[in-house]
Amino acid sequence: MLPPSSRYIPDYIDEAYEVALLSTIDGSTWLGDLRRRVQHYGFRYDYRARRVTVDSCLGPLPDWLAVMADRLRKDGIFHQQPDQVIVNEYLPGQGIASHVDCEPCFGETIASLSLGSTCLMEFTHIDCGRSLTHTLAPRSMLVLSGEARFNWSHGIPARKSDVIEGKKVPRRRRVSLTFRTVTVR
Repeated sequence: MLPPSSRYIPDYIDEAYEVALLSTIDGSTWLGDLRRRVQHYGFRYDYRARRVTVDSCLGPLPDWLAVMADRLRKDGIFHQQPDQVIVNEYLPGQGIASHVDCEPCFGETIASLSLGSTCLMEFTHIDCGRSLTHTLAPRSMLVLSGEARFNWSHGIPARKSDVIEGKKVPRRRRVSLTFRTVTVR
């Protein structure tokens, strides 16, 4: 189940495009300054200061990401083309703490493309504590805007498997591409 104002789009891309994206990502430089490997494009997010500044601009998105950013705009997911992407790699046993993406840093929409493995994402309403869980399948797009963006935290528990529809599903390597618009100029 998803929070209000969110959208889940299964099979947003096909398998061939997924393979091509993973190949391009794996041919790029990974940063290892977190518990997981990451790549930043457009702007680098400062995890310690929890902000994005004009000085953190890395330049325009590379063509392989600009194509997807343009599609997200044309599909009406974003009003303007996203200019920041973070690529996260999650190995079995890795997750990401529950969080709300930096409000003063990024615009009203966050969109994340899942590649590789299936996992469960957990959502928690920041005021009442209500919890929801949703399966993120490979090649799916999760869009958080409005209430889902600002009033619900989201995270992926660090574990090696998930129970989906009553079955234990081992995790494999998962890569996510999160598209955002930077509001700090």
